[in-house]
Amino acid sequence: MTKKVEFKNVVTLKKALEEAEKGSYAIGSFAARYTDMIPAILRAGQKRQSPMIVQISQKELNRYHITPKEVGEAFYQAMEDEKITVPTVLHLDHTKDLSVIKEAIEAGFTSVMIDASEHPLDKNIEISKEAADYAHSKGVSVEAELGQIGTTDFIETDKDEELYTDPEEALQFVNETKADALAVSVGTAHGVYKTRQPKIDLDRLRAIRKLTPVHLVLHGGSGVPAEMMQGAMRLEDGGVSKVNIATDLEVSFLEALGREERMTNQECKDLPADEKARALEAVEATVIDKMDNFVQSSDKADSFQYE
Repeated sequence: MTKKVEFKNVVTLKKALEEAEKGSYAIGSFAARYTDMIPAILRAGQKRQSPMIVQISQKELNRYHITPKEVGEAFYQAMEDEKITVPTVLHLDHTKDLSVIKEAIEAGFTSVMIDASEHPLDKNIEISKEAADYAHSKGVSVEAELGQIGTTDFIETDKDEELYTDPEEALQFVNETKADALAVSVGTAHGVYKTRQPKIDLDRLRAIRKLTPVHLVLHGGSGVPAEMMQGAMRLEDGGVSKVNIATDLEVSFLEALGREERMTNQECKDLPADEKARALEAVEATVIDKMDNFVQSSDKADSFQYE
């Protein structure tokens, strides 16, 4: 595997979100549920000169039969093969176990998410702080979650209940955990919106932002209207600066293949070359559309300075 130190443009989540917040845009965090998706995501970012985040969650690792090491190897190989020069983060999304976080950091991830949101506040703080302390000691950013973000498909998380983030608790949580980014529950959900409609509680976002300067993350970006998302990005004192986009990518991939059923990572690798190329073109087009019209991160790469 090509080591991450060879890529100055592979940055931490903290660095990426600092730039996004200053520019009043968000960075798309694109789920590579199949490792063969990684080059397509990276090509899109390079073409649009957009900062980007490639992510995968613990549950996705299990569901698609992938290891953090395999993701890391595929990511750094693609960075080299595709000659990627724009700012890029490799992020481990929703994760319950510190052992998986340690494995991802060893594999070259520059950002990890600890999700202990199902626990009471004190326990969530305890678990999140332990993860943050470890990751920070390795120079890696940490995202945590407060409140509970619902789901419609149980692929990224196993929760279908929703509990909105309390702004006062957010202040305590960030102060005690030292998390770099906070995933907040303000009305969106993981998966495809079928019966309920997406919404974003802007007043709640404003209240959280008023109490804490932590970078805000919105999960469940697939299916949210662009104007609604952009309202959340442009709050007066800084809004959402990271948006997770997972389902839309897999849907575009599978639709290009004329199928609905998900596959394993190995099954994806075994697809006929022409079929897979067609599906990956669809993924690339979806990512470009999200960068241009959803998170509005295109042409923002040149604002980044590297040490």
